Amino acid sequence: MPLRFRQTLIVAAIGLYALGADAAPEEVQVYLDDLSAPGEFGVDVHNNFVLKGARTAGYPGETPPHHAYRLTPELYYGITPTLELGLYLLGTRSADGNTRLDGSKLRLKFISRHDDQVGGYWGLNLEVGKTALSASETPWNAQLKGILGWRSGPWTLAANPNLDWSLSKGGGPVAASLDIKVARQVSERTQLGAELYSDLGPAKAIQAWQRNAKTLYAVLDQALGHEIDLNLGIGRGLTPDADRWTLKFIVGTHF
Repeated sequence: MPLRFRQTLIVAAIGLYALGADAAPEEVQVYLDDLSAPGEFGVDVHNNFVLKGARTAGYPGETPPHHAYRLTPELYYGITPTLELGLYLLGTRSADGNTRLDGSKLRLKFISRHDDQVGGYWGLNLEVGKTALSASETPWNAQLKGILGWRSGPWTLAANPNLDWSLSKGGGPVAASLDIKVARQVSERTQLGAELYSDLGPAKAIQAWQRNAKTLYAVLDQALGHEIDLNLGIGRGLTPDADRWTLKFIVGTHF
């Protein structure tokens, strides 16, 4: 069996194994400068489980967060040295054991040419997708994500300022959020760090800190072998609107 095919099977198996547990947001990740080479495919399996959260739906039809698990395979393909196309498939298992497909999203990611060992970089990621009522009050939605990063010695710093809006009629105002990552290389294959995910409210009127969900994660980034990467984190909600405890892990490879 070819090595890369075996690696892809391992990634899929780890993601599917998590269905045996029960966990939720579809993607908890700070975007960095990673990009597939032209003509190269990759897959990430996003797994998120709310250990302790709200037991009631935030709107009619929503999957209550408590003990909700989300499995989101992400397939992507390198188009050029600076451009990558991706597809998300959203799946959820609720606390009562019901499993459903929540929709899909397409993304286009651009990363500027830069030194990938030291210094800064920037990029943009545009996502457009249709989701079920269990995941969003409006079916068609979009997000524009800024990607800003800096490497110096063992340190990695990154920030994603985000704008989210609905493409459906009556979808409400554009919402803003900010995701931040600080990580330190502790060995050749291991990074330890923190990630902060902050909802800020309407982009035209950023709200006070305590008004929206803010979650801080302790994270481990680990290379397994030569082709498999793991991002593992435990998150603590910092505000009343955030889930109290969330577990997440992402496993990925290229082929």
